[in-house]
Amino acid sequence: MVLLAAAVCTKAGKAIVSRQFVEMTRTRIEGLLAAFPKLMNTGKQHTFVETDSVRYVYQPLEKLYMVLITTKNSNILEDLETLRLFSRVIPEYCRVLEESEISEHCFDLIFAFDEIVALGYRENVNLAQIRTFTEMDSHEEKVFRAVRETQEREAKAEMRRKAKELQQARRDAERSGKKAPAFGGFGSAGMTGISSGSIMTDSIVEPEKPKISPAPVRPSGPSKALKLGAKGKEVDNFVDKLKSEGETIMSTSGKKASEVSKVLSPPVNMESVHLRVEEKIALTCGRDGGLQNMEVLGMVTLRVMDDKNGRIRLIINNNDNKGLQLQTHPNVDKKLFTAESVIGLKNPEKSFPLNNDVGVLKWRLQTTDESLIPLTINCWPSESGSGCDVNIEYELQEESLELNDVVISIPVPSGVGAPVIGDLDGEYKHDSRRNILEWCLPVIDANNKTGSLEFSVAGQPNDFFPINVSFVSKRNYCDIQVTKVTYVDGDSAVRFSSETSFVVDKYEIL
Repeated sequence: MVLLAAAVCTKAGKAIVSRQFVEMTRTRIEGLLAAFPKLMNTGKQHTFVETDSVRYVYQPLEKLYMVLITTKNSNILEDLETLRLFSRVIPEYCRVLEESEISEHCFDLIFAFDEIVALGYRENVNLAQIRTFTEMDSHEEKVFRAVRETQEREAKAEMRRKAKELQQARRDAERSGKKAPAFGGFGSAGMTGISSGSIMTDSIVEPEKPKISPAPVRPSGPSKALKLGAKGKEVDNFVDKLKSEGETIMSTSGKKASEVSKVLSPPVNMESVHLRVEEKIALTCGRDGGLQNMEVLGMVTLRVMDDKNGRIRLIINNNDNKGLQLQTHPNVDKKLFTAESVIGLKNPEKSFPLNNDVGVLKWRLQTTDESLIPLTINCWPSESGSGCDVNIEYELQEESLELNDVVISIPVPSGVGAPVIGDLDGEYKHDSRRNILEWCLPVIDANNKTGSLEFSVAGQPNDFFPINVSFVSKRNYCDIQVTKVTYVDGDSAVRFSSETSFVVDKYEIL
């Protein structure tokens, strides 16, 4: 069977979605589809019609047609079987069979069509496999992006802190009677030479050393002042770091960024069988209460680094009671997992790929149940005579979690100055350039499950939304863990290492 094209068209022959599996021009496919309605005989019950060159196999979809264009020597029975599969795929992506809905999901349909037919020939797939293949995304990439954004945000905050320390060091040097050279770029004498830049680096670093002498790293951090000393060793080392680390340059810029990397980096002592349990959360809440949407995506990734440990099974402990949906890799024995919560290959004689990350189990939780929100944020802005008094509080509802490096970002009006802080749990930073007040909490857990922040600033209640939250955690939200790894033969235990991460994709209070 050679399938030339699959299309969804109107009864007038207008193409809505068309996927060609051989080389065909747009004019050619549009001409074939335009001729299709004229060839049908309304009084007959046939589901195919032929011309001198091609055969149309079709099925009505309310006001539309699902049409396959094949060669005349193709097997009509196989054509009809393929047509039925195409017709079942469309309702998977479109709620109603209308032209607007088909157009909106056209790329989803094209990807699904490609799973059914390759180079004009039918693939041996069913509807469930098509759904699995098209839904597969790179969860690892998304977790990496979330971690990198957190590292960049923390590194920027650390750079601002370092700049303040350098300014303070300069003021201390002036008060002690030492001659402090000017800061180019910080409002003092602007253009300094290379030699003065080098002197500046030495004199500024000296007062700062007592503050951070226990740290093994160099005392100076990346800042505009240090960049003036273009031939300073600190700058050269910093640039070398940037080149060697590529896009993850922010991971060495400050203490908090390094703490984030520690939370989510692999353990130092990795065994030949290594497991990663990764989760991310996307949550949207209303400012007056009510969970609009919450989605948690998780995955267990296996990496085998020794071929003698390739034929193994994973014992899964699933204590989740939130109603999540589990899905195993197509090569995993689904019956074994359903019956015994054991992950093993369908063919036990085969081994897992060597030195390759394989996602063996993934899960998804989507809900609007407010009781499942891990961390609730309540913001109460109230107008006063001079502006707004804002009270914001958090509460950890999922007490089994331990959230690290929590940053609650609250928008503040521009051009009204810094907010006046009242009661505060944790620390805060005001970013006047981005007009953001960042409420920073190192740890939120069962022993520190609630906290509040009060501040006053000129503005209206709507100025303080949307609020964004970010955090990382070494404990996952859905209680799914790999408790044991055994060999397929003999059931003896295999040494393995594991890491767990729970990060934020989006956490927003609108």
